[in-house]
This record gives sequence, structure tokens and C-alpha cells, in this order.
Amino acid sequence: MHAFDVLADPVRRRILELLATGERAAGDVGEVVQAEFGITQSAVSQHLKVLRSNGFVEVRPAGTRRLYAVAPDPLREVDAWLGHFRRFWEPHLDALTTELARGRRERRLEAEDD
Repeated sequence: MHAFDVLADPVRRRILELLATGERAAGDVGEVVQAEFGITQSAVSQHLKVLRSNGFVEVRPAGTRRLYAVAPDPLREVDAWLGHFRRFWEPHLDALTTELARGRRERRLEAEDD
């Protein structure tokens, strides 16, 4: 399965978002995803399996629990592919950074004048 096929599913993207904050037990992931998407624990397990089999997550046993964590390599590949397109948004972000700095400077100068 191609990386973008894996990431196309909103449930799998949400699972990755949850795991981006650190390692989590399958049950913890399941609770959040079940509540947000209204799916069964079995469905959550299937999504975790897809992520695991495509290298997006790693799993390790910890007693009776299974702990999941993000595996960075597939995301690096996605990032590398997106690199071809960064030129479309990075100048806009640079301009936004400049405007935000200008606004902060103006507010600071106004505060000093008061």
C-alpha cells in the first residue's frame, strides 16, 4: 500500500496524531478513536494493523498491553515527496512571519510612546 493510501483515511491520520505526542497503549488509542469516529474496537485494531504493516507505527508488548509509537521512516518519505511542492507555500509563510514581526514591533513602539 502506498503511503498516501495509508494516510488517506482520517481514522489512521488521527491515530498518528495521537501517537505523535508519544507512545500510547492500544486501549488508550481505541478509546479516543472510538469516541471521535463511532467505530468499534475491532475497527480500531484493523487501522492499527494497517499502520503497523505499512511501517507507520511500531508496537511493543508491555505486560498485557501493546504500546504503539510512530515509526518515522515512512513519514520521512512523505516529507521528501512533499519537498517538491514546498516552494508553493514557504514564501507565503515567510511573508506571514515578516508581517507578524512587523505587527509586534509596531505594537511595542506604540506601547513605548504611551
